[in-house]
Amino acid sequence: MNAFWQGFRLLIPLWPGMVPFAVAYAVTARGAGLSLWETCLMSLTVFAGASQFAAAGQFVGGQLPLAPALALVGTTFLLNMRHLLYGLSLSRALPLRGAQRALAAQFLTDEAFGMVTVAGQGGAALGFAFLLGAELSLYVVWNASTLLGALAGQVLPSPAALGVGVIFPLAFLGLLVPLLGDRRSGVVALAAGLGAWALAGRVPGGVLILAVGVGGALLGAWLTTRRAVGGAA
Repeated sequence: MNAFWQGFRLLIPLWPGMVPFAVAYAVTARGAGLSLWETCLMSLTVFAGASQFAAAGQFVGGQLPLAPALALVGTTFLLNMRHLLYGLSLSRALPLRGAQRALAAQFLTDEAFGMVTVAGQGGAALGFAFLLGAELSLYVVWNASTLLGALAGQVLPSPAALGVGVIFPLAFLGLLVPLLGDRRSGVVALAAGLGAWALAGRVPGGVLILAVGVGGALLGAWLTTRRAVGGAA
């Protein structure tokens, strides 16, 4: 099967969780005064769920003054700092050229990164076509669901009533469990989880994820080096 379609199909099981999340964003954006076109344009160009929710909440009557706009840019930057770690990880696993890196970065999401990483560890032949297929799989359903929510927002319940907040944490827990194949991985995951719990509410979300991710990577590297030195001795 073509690598692109293999990647595309890999993300289909996550579609049911993506639909209510995108619909909830569209309902929020329309309620904040954005037009149908503006609501859909944000999904087409930004394609970042948490950032789009943050942006939609800042709009009043479709207007966003300069100072809040600058604050929103900063918030979006912090929320998406975790993608720095994603990019570093993927650059080691996939042979990507300059233009391919830019295109893959534009469509990269948490879900695509997680599923592609798991697929690679499961023996799948990773490449640009596979990654892009996985990314565009979510891009298609996100934008289709945004349009649905923007058109039918008046008859849908509020985003809080949709209960979308627990969908992706549960999905990522499901992706994490198969990766905990040894004691070292379990220790790193536990330490990262405790660190995130300790820092939650004290630092911005993007900084929290970056700090915990870097800390977990350093701990994993130290444990691996320690084990290698101990084995050599």
